[in-house]
This record gives sequence, C-alpha cells and structure tokens, in this order.
Amino acid sequence: MKKIEAVIRPERIDKVKDALSAVGVRGLTVTEVIGSGNQKGKPHTYRGTEYSLDLLPKIRIEVIAADSDVERIVDALCKAAATGEVGDGKIFISPIEEVIRVRTKERGAAAV
Repeated sequence: MKKIEAVIRPERIDKVKDALSAVGVRGLTVTEVIGSGNQKGKPHTYRGTEYSLDLLPKIRIEVIAADSDVERIVDALCKAAATGEVGDGKIFISPIEEVIRVRTKERGAAAV
C-alpha cells in the first residue's frame, strides 16, 4: 500500500475531489495548510507600503491506496489540480507498512 499526499491550490479542491471519486477513491483526508515553494508568495500593498506574504494557503490531500491504483490516482490528481501556473502543487508517495481499522481491528487492504 502507498500513501499519496498532494498539496494543491485551494480553488482546485472541488475538481480534485470529483476526479478522485471518478477513479474510485472512497476515502481521503483534507487539511488546510500554509507553505512556500517555487511560487514564493505574493506582493501586497497596505497603506502604501508593499510587503510579501511568503506562506500561501494550500490544501493537503491524503489518500491510502493499493500499489496497483497509485498511477491512476496520480494521473487524476495531476489533471484535476493543474492550472499551468507556478504553484499548482506537489504529490508525494510513501510506503505504508500497515493499516488497521479501529472499530473492527481489520488489517491491510480490508481496513482501507
């Protein structure tokens, strides 16, 4: 199993949720986060003084999937999250050693 973590633009969350649902993703975790990367923030003006916000709002999506489903999920994420601009996001994939459903103590793929 793999953990797929995507950090995307907040305005793309609805398209991404729909795309993940279309490829069969049943469960996901969504978190509002702030961070910086290549986008480097935006210049703002307050009372005539320009300043920069280095940390921008983003959305982090986490999905646990079978190894065989990873490429399909990554493709759906890339298509739905892309705007063609700097700051579209990143996807991280990590191995998951074990998953346990708390209520039934099921393990592995059955627990996802």
